[in-house]
Amino acid sequence: MDVRTLAREERADFADFLETLTPEQWDQPTLCTGWNVRSVVAHVVSYDELSGRQLARRLARARLSLSRANETGLAEYRVRAPEELIGVMRRHPQPGRILGRFGGMIGFLDGLIHQQDIRRPLGLPRTIPAVRLRRALELSLRAPPIGVSRRLTGLRAVATDLDWASGNGVEVSGPAEALLLALAGRRAAADDLTGPGLDVLISRTTVP
Repeated sequence: MDVRTLAREERADFADFLETLTPEQWDQPTLCTGWNVRSVVAHVVSYDELSGRQLARRLARARLSLSRANETGLAEYRVRAPEELIGVMRRHPQPGRILGRFGGMIGFLDGLIHQQDIRRPLGLPRTIPAVRLRRALELSLRAPPIGVSRRLTGLRAVATDLDWASGNGVEVSGPAEALLLALAGRRAAADDLTGPGLDVLISRTTVP
């Protein structure tokens, strides 16, 4: 399935989920250190309303640093009410600008991983469609900012609920969702994994 289609489906599910949260849940912490739910959502939508000229100005002010540009967007959007943030997501069903690059890959991975960053601490799991989860695992290997390839060096990751495996070395296995998050640096997801390579993978995670 086309990645842009997967990105639209994931974003629609994300918005549906956010509409079920209480005001208290929007203030709860996520797997992203120092970010509550509102901050994660603000980050996800912080490029959607920018025109090409506005995006260029933001990047120029950030001296072409994506990290600094992300911080600027977060500061601008985290003060918005939950309904406003959901509204931005609804008005932009297809992630655009930076998140729409590489055939929609960035927006797709960003939406799927960040939704799980919110759901896990809230104790609100979901069943991710297998086609999306498998594609996310495949694409994560080609997305340097996520760091999957680096964490997978010398390891072999094996999904126990999908026909997916990658890497050469000591095995670490478990549910595909947990593998994706752990390979993306989320240490909390490693609790759902097993195998002789687990300690090595944990040592390479960056988020508690």
